[in-house]
Amino acid sequence: MIQVINRAIDIIEYIAQDPDRPKALGDIADAVGLNHGTCANILKTLVSRDFIEQIGAKKGYILGAKAYALTGNDNYRKDIVEAATDEMDRLTTLLNENTLLAALKGNQRIVLLRTFSEHDLQVRTPDQKDAYNTASGRLLLAFHTDAELVKYTARYGLPTADIWTEAASPGHFQQAIDLIRREELAIQTTTGRQVVGLAVPVRKADRVVASLSIYMPEYRYMVTDKARVVQELRNTANRISARLV
Repeated sequence: MIQVINRAIDIIEYIAQDPDRPKALGDIADAVGLNHGTCANILKTLVSRDFIEQIGAKKGYILGAKAYALTGNDNYRKDIVEAATDEMDRLTTLLNENTLLAALKGNQRIVLLRTFSEHDLQVRTPDQKDAYNTASGRLLLAFHTDAELVKYTARYGLPTADIWTEAASPGHFQQAIDLIRREELAIQTTTGRQVVGLAVPVRKADRVVASLSIYMPEYRYMVTDKARVVQELRNTANRISARLV
């Protein structure tokens, strides 16, 4: 019995490594060291309990609703990804720049979904990154309540000057947060990598549940129509939010 539990956890952990990409039965079985019949039986039980979802016959498996609920993070939910997929594809086609949907988990910005442009030179960002060091993370932090921010900074500290120069002291941190809240926009320029990121909120009802971002090389940002980029980013986030009812 304990062995079956371990195998089930192995399967969930493997699928969770890349939760947006469906995994075939054979790939799952090989990855966790099971024969295909045993793996299929365990998956059947996990599907029946909503920890795993089968997206169609022979189309693979993704995390189910119960697996997301276990993270303790309401932001990390499949309904947000489903609402955003088509809109992000449309935005990437329109602007030909990478887009990213993200949530927070602890002090990390977690990627929920990303799309890629057709440029030869593209900006790549890790699936997890310090929230202070991303436009999307800063945006999500700004929509914490003041009380939540006090707890956050008490636990994780303020950003260092090399990560977020404008927010490295308590007073400057509050000013930076207030600016993001007023504009509903976070912009980060990473000087060393010459990358610019822009992020806006995605809402469910009146609560910010994710951020939608565009990342691009600084040289392309400098020559692009910045107002148009921001407006299209906002329009896309608003359409995603309208689906989250």
